[in-house]
Parts: sequence; structure tokens; C-alpha cells
Amino acid sequence: MTTINSLITDFLEYMEIERGSALSSVANYDRYLRRFAGYLKQNQVEAPEKIDKELLRQYHLWLHRLPDASGKEPISKVTANYHLIALRAFLKYLNKRDITAPSPEEIELAKTDERQISFLDDDELVLLLSKPNLGTIQGIRDRAILDLLFSTGLRISELTNLRRDEIDLDRGEFSVKGKGGKVRVVFLDHEAKESLSRYLSSRQDKSEFMFISYGHSNKSEIRMSKSESGITPRSVQRMIHKYARMAGLTKKVTPHVLRHSFATDLLMSGADIRSVQQLLGHSSITTTQIYTHVTDQHLAEVHQAFHGRRRNSSQDKV
Repeated sequence: MTTINSLITDFLEYMEIERGSALSSVANYDRYLRRFAGYLKQNQVEAPEKIDKELLRQYHLWLHRLPDASGKEPISKVTANYHLIALRAFLKYLNKRDITAPSPEEIELAKTDERQISFLDDDELVLLLSKPNLGTIQGIRDRAILDLLFSTGLRISELTNLRRDEIDLDRGEFSVKGKGGKVRVVFLDHEAKESLSRYLSSRQDKSEFMFISYGHSNKSEIRMSKSESGITPRSVQRMIHKYARMAGLTKKVTPHVLRHSFATDLLMSGADIRSVQQLLGHSSITTTQIYTHVTDQHLAEVHQAFHGRRRNSSQDKV
């Protein structure tokens, strides 16, 4: 008999090989689906045909009562929905293989609060960018990373996987492979081109990666191997947090906050949402619409500043 766990393994391999999903996405789905398999085992269910609508309802309820990492609160609705989205994809895969299992439509996601977007305003961005010490190779690298994130809206995984030969500084643009293997073009502003050029001119190593790690002494660690791995996402997160603290910023600043800052800067400057969708690499316009409330706020400020000026001027003359 084919077990749930073996089918999950097949599905994960399908995600990685046929769908070209990022390894991080495969790892997340693995974690979510193994939790579902564990729940089935507790309920003595070992075959997909034994999964019914009532069992899915009970699993949904169980998820929303599952303790979080602290053990004091249940996991968030968003986290619970991630589990259910993975389960939907798994059931769709089973249906595609003509394996008896419930329809993915049987699973309804919980309604969540509107997602709040955190981004940096102009003054905060200037403060953040002023903190790297350009007298050190590490500071030069860090400034290049910050400028590149704000110029392109790259995801952190896209940034850390960049190779030197992929970036065309003369043209000021390059292609990047995002989620689901989708390729998009991103563009460099003047500041990003200058920062990257300065960083590349300072490099004395042979690593193929665009960004590499350095020792705590701020001295370049000469890397002789072209296969040497680049800087890690965690290192970039820590670096940005350090400069945000040095800048006295009270909000939590992450690589994704810079991605949000990139998108809101475009929209508040008049870019249309479809173009921003393409620049961010979103598959659906719905994802990009999380920024709508930001632009709505901007329009309210415009209305307050400019609406009624002529009428007020006429009243003053009366």
C-alpha cells in the first residue's frame, strides 16, 4: 500500500524537478505536509482514500489550536493558512495522478487581517544608507547591497544567489530568476551602479558570487576558489538590522522592508500597479495590491493639500 509519507515525498520531488520550485519552498512544504501526515497517523489514517471532508475540517480546527514556538499562544492564522495552502497543492497533485483523495476546493482558508506593509520614508532611507563605513571593504559591500535592494526590489534569496557575470553595469540592468523559476528584468539606478562598481573594483578574490563574506577584522578574506559560496541571507539580515540600529530607526528593518520601500516609492511617484507587479516578479496582481492602501494614503494627502484651493482663494477676495 502506498503511504501518505511516500506520496508526500513524490510530491516534493515533483515540486523541485518538474515545477522548478525554490528549495526553500520545497523545505517549507515538506514541514507543513509532514505535520499533516503526523496528524493522520494519530487518527490511524494511512491511505489518501481514507481522507474525507470531516477529517479535513478537524485538521483545520487542530491547526488553529496548535501552540506556536513560545508554547503560550496558538499559531497565527497566516501560519495555519500556509499549512492549508501546502495541503491544497498536495491534494491537487494526487487528483492529477488519479489517486483517490478529496478535492482541493474542500479546503477553505481562514480569513486574516489585512496585511500591513512596513517601508522606509526618504529620511529613514538616507539615514540607513549613510551608516556603512566606505573606508572598509565590508562597508563598501554593505552599501552596495543596500543600494541594490532599494534600486531593484530583489528578494533576499535572489540577491545572495547573484553571480558577478550576471550584472551588466554598462546597461544598468540584468535578469534574475525569481519564485517558480520565473525570469524578470530589474534595473539599476545611478546610486546602485556606482556602489556596485566601487565594490567590484575593491575585490581581489576569485569567487563567482556577487557578494561574499568577510572576517570580523574588516579585512578582505582572499577567496581563491570560484565555487566559494556567497554571503548568506542571515548575514544580510543581521547587517541591515545593525545599520538600522545605528541609524536610530525604531521600526524593524529587513531586506523585505527594502523591497516594500522600492515598490511604494514607485507607486507614490506615479508608476502604475501593473508595471510594479512585473518589476517585483509577482505572479498575480492581487499580491501587488497589498500596496494599495499606501497609495490611497498618498492620494489622501494630495487631496488635503490641493483640493479646494481655488474656492478658498475666491472666498478670501469676497
